[in-house]
Amino acid sequence: MRAFSPLLWRQRLLVWTCGILIGLLAAAFSEIADKSQDIFTHIVHINRFIPLIMTPVIFAFAAGATVRWFPSIPGSGIPQAIAARELHDKDARQWLLGARSIFGKIFLTALCLMSGASIGREGPTVQVGAALLMMCAAFKVLNTDRSLILAGAASGIAAAFNTPIAGIVFAIEEMARGFHRRNSTLILMSVVLSGAASMTILGNYNYFGVTTENFVPATDWLPMLVIGVFGGLGGALFSWMLTHGLQLLKRFTGKTMLKNPVLFAAACGLLVAVLGLMTQGQTYGTGYGLVNNLLHGKDLVSWGCAIAKLLATALSSICNIPGGIFSPSLSVGAAMGTSLLPLFKHTTEQVVVMMAMVAYLSGVTQAPITSAIIVIEITGNNFMPAPLIAIAVLASAVSQVFCPVSLYHMLAHEYAGRALQATKERHAHKPPEPEATPETSAEEPALPHAVASAE
Repeated sequence: MRAFSPLLWRQRLLVWTCGILIGLLAAAFSEIADKSQDIFTHIVHINRFIPLIMTPVIFAFAAGATVRWFPSIPGSGIPQAIAARELHDKDARQWLLGARSIFGKIFLTALCLMSGASIGREGPTVQVGAALLMMCAAFKVLNTDRSLILAGAASGIAAAFNTPIAGIVFAIEEMARGFHRRNSTLILMSVVLSGAASMTILGNYNYFGVTTENFVPATDWLPMLVIGVFGGLGGALFSWMLTHGLQLLKRFTGKTMLKNPVLFAAACGLLVAVLGLMTQGQTYGTGYGLVNNLLHGKDLVSWGCAIAKLLATALSSICNIPGGIFSPSLSVGAAMGTSLLPLFKHTTEQVVVMMAMVAYLSGVTQAPITSAIIVIEITGNNFMPAPLIAIAVLASAVSQVFCPVSLYHMLAHEYAGRALQATKERHAHKPPEPEATPETSAEEPALPHAVASAE
């Protein structure tokens, strides 16, 4: 019977083991990222002008290291996982999700967080998880590389946010744009085990605590519509900046600086530091502290903070350094929500902030169900699923008017092209194998010294 097949159980044990490893690695990545941000916060407390020098220097180093040693790790990491899943060339997949990308993604993301870059670790965890499960194929036990990438990416989201349901929905909605029954057990078990392993170290926590506010239909429908439109427009603007921003910069700065990735990254780092100074540090890092304060009514910010955080995230995302956009997008949405709060006097601050977080994240990713589920799980709020899904769908629809192709899939197409080009160049520089001749046949090697050395 197939249920008792030794091969089937070897496959399952391998995937389950990798799922646990993803959870442990995600937990370690979380601790490293938090320590990096703590170091930066301590440095800013010593002198708030230090980032004007430190941030450009680290940006420049990270960009240079990425170009030279880790060309497949810039940005979030989710587009790379999507591209690898869609490619049929195994060498191109390996270029995108090789073992080297795991180390480079973790090390350079943590380093950039130490510089105050407006990035997150969740997207990078997706690439790390997909790369780790892709390594399973090297054992020749599993040949379904695409399913492994899907399971690894879903496990990365689940472990990074401690949101298992969001991990599964992310796999269906964003990564696969569909779902095959034969992948279900693979993905579900990998997500469950990675989440369990992460919780073993970090505990069973809600990313932003617990909120208990509820949606009031009589007063909250109008705010939901307004915030949905604003979130969709903001997400579309951010997506446009990441996909077309470099073309616009070429018109104003010329191509000289853009041809030098190190110089361009240093310039972006300097602008990120300036934005941080202008906002008293509110635009630095993942934005976790900002969201936590806004969500629990401990702070209020203006439109300036929301715009500055959006710009800082865009600058951190286009300069060839690694880093995700999930957490920064949540902070942009939260800041946008508090900015709109004076318009809605009869709606509580928590409800407005949660709706704005969902709306902006959905506008950026155009993955409405994933966006809604993530916010529901990270806030522990089980009272507003229907309104949050509705506002996510609205924001995604508004964003699609201006950006018909989602940000991740547009970037994935670019990374697929890079991977194929890199693979083509590698094969072009590879020396041709010598043709077999009667004197150098496979049965009787003509180089006995090579055989002796191998023995």
